[in-house]
Amino acid sequence: MQIFDYMEHSGYEQLSMYTDNSCGLRALIAIHDTTLGPALGGCRIWPHATEGEALEDVLRLAKAMSYKSAAAGLPFGGGKALIIADPQKDKTEGLFRAFGRFVDTLGGRYLTTEDVGTTLRDMEWTALETKHVTGLPESYGSSGDPSKVTGFGVFRGMQACAQEIWGTESLANKTIAIQGYGKVAQALSVHLLKEETVQLIVTDLFSSALDNIKDHPQVTIVDPDDIYSVSCDIFSPCALGGILSKTTIPKLKCQIVCGGANNQLETIEEGELIQKQGILYAPDYIVNAGGVINISCEIGTEYSLDRAMNKANDIFETMNQVIQTSKQENINTALAADNFAVGRINAVKKLRRINTGL
Repeated sequence: MQIFDYMEHSGYEQLSMYTDNSCGLRALIAIHDTTLGPALGGCRIWPHATEGEALEDVLRLAKAMSYKSAAAGLPFGGGKALIIADPQKDKTEGLFRAFGRFVDTLGGRYLTTEDVGTTLRDMEWTALETKHVTGLPESYGSSGDPSKVTGFGVFRGMQACAQEIWGTESLANKTIAIQGYGKVAQALSVHLLKEETVQLIVTDLFSSALDNIKDHPQVTIVDPDDIYSVSCDIFSPCALGGILSKTTIPKLKCQIVCGGANNQLETIEEGELIQKQGILYAPDYIVNAGGVINISCEIGTEYSLDRAMNKANDIFETMNQVIQTSKQENINTALAADNFAVGRINAVKKLRRINTGL
């Protein structure tokens, strides 16, 4: 990767790297765009095999956060942090306190929160070294675990897709295949299983994640390698990104793809491939924006879960708008979503130029 060329071409502002040998910290923070406000994005901890993989991951995630906040109408830019480590065995207080010192060097340009592999406890340790942490436990006056709001937003996005495909937002008698059963998928399934005729097909890399649902009468468990080819109405990726590729998309036997994972498309070209296969794709950052919406309801005001859920309810209309734009402009939904997000960012940039006389 020619890193400077890549960053310039895709509009990135900053990439920072940090090490602390005393605790084994190797971390990156990418800031994509701060036109709309400080860069907001979670801290992911993952044992990438190479530094190149980690770099690609953090950059893609930061850009997606810019688009996510922009499309949701929030006053944030996009950023992401990545700690290269194993979340099952490498997490310590020292690691996250060192990470907090790293975040603090950016002076508020980047606001962190939890993500894949990190927890509220990890963010509490981080907050001992920096004030630029969001999504702390409610006992801190913050919004706490965003999974409930994120899962609800994915559910509303799923209903918007159902409205388009089947003429009703009801998911009665539908089969939904969920890849990855973390906190967001668990929150999503709470809404799905309220309808007694819904059937779930679920998988996860860690079998222990399925302990609380494996005996549910509406749930079938399958091996991770089998989830792409199961017959279902909706495929819901809720694990890691890059899983919708030229290899996996032809295996899908569904009418809708809608899930909580970030960066589901391996490349933007996969958005066109999904559409050609006759599948309606719900762009990930449109439907999984509940997490940043939840955080937005704690900054500058007293947090309210009801307010966060009400705002996440708007994801239904945002998804519908993306669908209609896709149809009107004869483009795939991934491109329609990108145009929607970039349009807001560029409009604010233009307004700033006018106001400053530049």
